[in-house]
Amino acid sequence: MSFSEFRAIAIYLLPILLFAFFHVRKRNRHTAEALAAHKEATEAGLTEPSSLHPFIDINKCLGAGGCVQACPEGAIGLIGGKAYLVDPSHCIGHGACEAACPHNAIKLVFGTEKRGMDIPKVDPHFETNVPGIFIAGELGGMGLIRKSAAQGAQAIDSIKKLKGGGNPIDVVIVGAGPAGMGATLGAMEAKLKYVTLEQEESLGGAIFQYPRNKVAMTAPVKLPIIGELQFKEVSKEKLLEFWQSVIGKTGIKLNLNERMETITKTGKGFIVKTNKQSYQTNAVLLAIGRRGTPRKLGVPGEDLPKVVYRLIDPEQYRKMHVLVVGGGDSALEAACSIADEPGTTVTLSYRSEAFGRSKQKNRDRLQALEARGRVKVMLKSGVKNVTKDTVTIEHEGQLLELKNEAIIVCAGGILPTPFLKEIGITVETKFGTA
Repeated sequence: MSFSEFRAIAIYLLPILLFAFFHVRKRNRHTAEALAAHKEATEAGLTEPSSLHPFIDINKCLGAGGCVQACPEGAIGLIGGKAYLVDPSHCIGHGACEAACPHNAIKLVFGTEKRGMDIPKVDPHFETNVPGIFIAGELGGMGLIRKSAAQGAQAIDSIKKLKGGGNPIDVVIVGAGPAGMGATLGAMEAKLKYVTLEQEESLGGAIFQYPRNKVAMTAPVKLPIIGELQFKEVSKEKLLEFWQSVIGKTGIKLNLNERMETITKTGKGFIVKTNKQSYQTNAVLLAIGRRGTPRKLGVPGEDLPKVVYRLIDPEQYRKMHVLVVGGGDSALEAACSIADEPGTTVTLSYRSEAFGRSKQKNRDRLQALEARGRVKVMLKSGVKNVTKDTVTIEHEGQLLELKNEAIIVCAGGILPTPFLKEIGITVETKFGTA
């Protein structure tokens, strides 16, 4: 081979070799990032997705990477040229990965082989097997905010087609999260007689459980009366501001601090009993989410106003003595964010001996604040009594009385599955199926 021929071949091969080199380097970097994310999730025990999520058929996956680019939460990564759900707890089930896969290797499912997920059975019109009772949003498995809000409105489209039962109310909407707000707007637009119940003192539903500034919405949604929301990404705080502006513009009526207790079938509809009164209605729309009722401590004094079950704004606890109860990410994030406020005294109480189900970055942040004396961590402890100015904690066999002005309990919620079964709604347990 002459030098000129070798030179010609080299000129043609060089771009190909450079492309291959940079491609391999990029793939190796992505693999390292995916492995790191998977390791962190595994060490924190966060290996099970909480709701609708992608099942990836490795035999069909050819590593195109479209799903990785389509996932705004970074829950999917490439390992060895194949896509994996590397950070399941961050998946919010929007389905963009399924649409982006060119090889049909992804389908959305509920639950996993190890952990089943209870999903109430509903038809395409959001009606359960109990005629007149509808379900929309997270309770039905759809935790994504924009889809929950749309489902609430769509359910109202079905409800307004029901033949009137002669009750004073057309629909009782239970829950003022995204699905409940979408449904309430739909009821207003359809001129239905409605009542919207929310057991908390403010709207927002599960949005309040998100960390500060977390992206809670990744695509626009069209709402009755309001029209299409123009933003594609928005923080929790901005989204809550938006819902507040909706209330101001539309005059939506929400019955806050009113908890639904029972639903009783009658000859012409239902009686919905709350902690305040009863309502006779033609239909019921459950938009209560999957968290259900907050899990309580069950100790004397827990009914005092200073005890709450979510953190809204850390600034309200500035210069106060605060106790946070729990060992998950929400508890650690609450304790750390309050500790950043000037003049606060923060204690974190957890019944176990280690924070096994929280992310490493939250544990690192807590450890740093503890080292600086900003947070006192009490493992293997439990609240025994609450008074107006103090809280009594049992810690390693000793009772300690601490000065206290506020308590935030982050102990999760009681799933509403038993309630659904009690009123006759069929609940299916999904183990990695659609």
